[in-house]
Amino acid sequence: MVETAVRAQAPTQQRLTEPGLGAEGLKRDVGLLGLLWSSEGSIIGSGWLFAGFVAVTIAGPAALIAWAIAAVIVVLLALVHAELGGLFPVTGGTSRFPHYAFGSLAGGTFGWFAYLQAAAITPIEVLAAIQYISTTSWAASWYDSKTGTLSGVGIAVAIVLMVVFTVINLVGIRYLAQANNWITSWKVVIPVFTVLLLLATHFHSSNFTAGGGFFVPGPEGGMHAVFEAIATAGIVFGLLGFEQAVQLGGESAYPQRDLPRAVIGSILIGAAIYIAAQFAFIAALNPAVIAHYGTWANLTKDSALSAAPFYTVAKVAGLAWLAWILRLDAVISPAGTGLIYLTAASRLSFGLSKNGYIPRQFESKTRRTKVPAFAVVVSSIIGLLFLLPFPSWSKLVGVVTDASVMMYAGAPLALGALRKSKPFLQRSYLLPQSAVLAPLSFVCANLIVYWAGWQVYSTLMVAMIIGYVLMIVSARLHLNPHQPNIDWDSAIWIFPYLIGLGLISYFGGFGHGGIIGGVRGVQTVLVGGNGDLPFWWDLGVVAVFSLVIYYLARWKRLPAARVDEYISDVDLPPVAAH
Repeated sequence: MVETAVRAQAPTQQRLTEPGLGAEGLKRDVGLLGLLWSSEGSIIGSGWLFAGFVAVTIAGPAALIAWAIAAVIVVLLALVHAELGGLFPVTGGTSRFPHYAFGSLAGGTFGWFAYLQAAAITPIEVLAAIQYISTTSWAASWYDSKTGTLSGVGIAVAIVLMVVFTVINLVGIRYLAQANNWITSWKVVIPVFTVLLLLATHFHSSNFTAGGGFFVPGPEGGMHAVFEAIATAGIVFGLLGFEQAVQLGGESAYPQRDLPRAVIGSILIGAAIYIAAQFAFIAALNPAVIAHYGTWANLTKDSALSAAPFYTVAKVAGLAWLAWILRLDAVISPAGTGLIYLTAASRLSFGLSKNGYIPRQFESKTRRTKVPAFAVVVSSIIGLLFLLPFPSWSKLVGVVTDASVMMYAGAPLALGALRKSKPFLQRSYLLPQSAVLAPLSFVCANLIVYWAGWQVYSTLMVAMIIGYVLMIVSARLHLNPHQPNIDWDSAIWIFPYLIGLGLISYFGGFGHGGIIGGVRGVQTVLVGGNGDLPFWWDLGVVAVFSLVIYYLARWKRLPAARVDEYISDVDLPPVAAH
């Protein structure tokens, strides 16, 4: 059995001393707390400030079920990343695992999803911070609550924040990790304190059956609303970030030991905080507010709740001092998450360049701090583009969630393939029952993508096409001497996967809408999500389709010799005896 062969004692850790560098030329000086808090700092961001409100307007009190389901799914995906992160401690790991397992085409596809979500999250967090602070009289002009967009002054403030993040990233990963440790400690303490205080002073048990009941009534209520909330209300978005420790794998002092611990620990802490925050938010709402609006969905008409949910609840509850702290946290929490995601975006582009997909300049590092400076600056500039008049926080998270989950979906595929092609590499953490959990986590990832709906998926596919175009341009202009040959055979399943999932989304019952286009002035609308696939049956279709893709991908994996070529520059653990 493969699992028996690779189950061995983890190798003894040997720390690289200063000025020791890893195989990628980056300093390995980030410890366990730095890795754990880099993931936790990404998980606890604007999600805890907004997701509880958005989720309850979609699913009512049953949003608690949505959080529980999402937590289980994300834990599964985190366990997969724990094995791969310990096995391949490389910078931008999530963009490189599929590359090692399936070659260039699959690696470029999932790598672009990874970069897209990381580059977009920093400006989203900046938007969240400005949206919250705009509830003050002196900053009211920064954000237009009617359109959900930043004003000219708001954009200027956002640019300043992005510049600050860039400077901090350029100083060096060690100092960034130290700064993030303090920020994340604050970000964990404040939600926990807020939850305990609200539950102790303002607990209204009747809220859990108000506004139409625990489950939202109607054909798109019940579990349909629960599944929709998972993907579109910021629930999965809130739980994203555990992989940040993996992205910093090339800068970890003890990667085989610390990466799995950081990944698993961060998601367990984050899930507990988010579920408790959702429970406390529902319980602390003034019952008169719910009665006034009649249904949970109508709470979106309350502009104060929509702009700053927890702040408004605390203020109405007479806890003005807590409301002030929450407004301060609304700047610190999103800013901390935005800071670490800018780091992640630069490391992901570094990884894409190492794999040969984009120009070699993305690998250039500063002489003293060994930071990929070009990648940091470009990621900041791309982030600024998301500060144009796009929709509000709650609208943007759907696309980012889909891109993130598509990125995560590459990891179970890679794990299944690498268990077959390289079974005797030493694993510091071994996913138990991988024959079941790896395909199950792939199914769950695709379910989240499906629940986000056709409108979100079609938008994501447009972004994917842009990514392919950029990589083709890089190849045609020979901007990277390590541009790999396209591994068509091992990735023959990629396009059937993307197209098939799109067709299921088009005929499914989530995310009604589509792409608007036109030729010679005649507009056409490709509208999907009409419910042609009956609810519950559609979930079965997604599951069966996902399993077919999973086993096809594992069958068409790269041969072991080709894998060895791609991982030749990785600081690998020793091969287990067999």
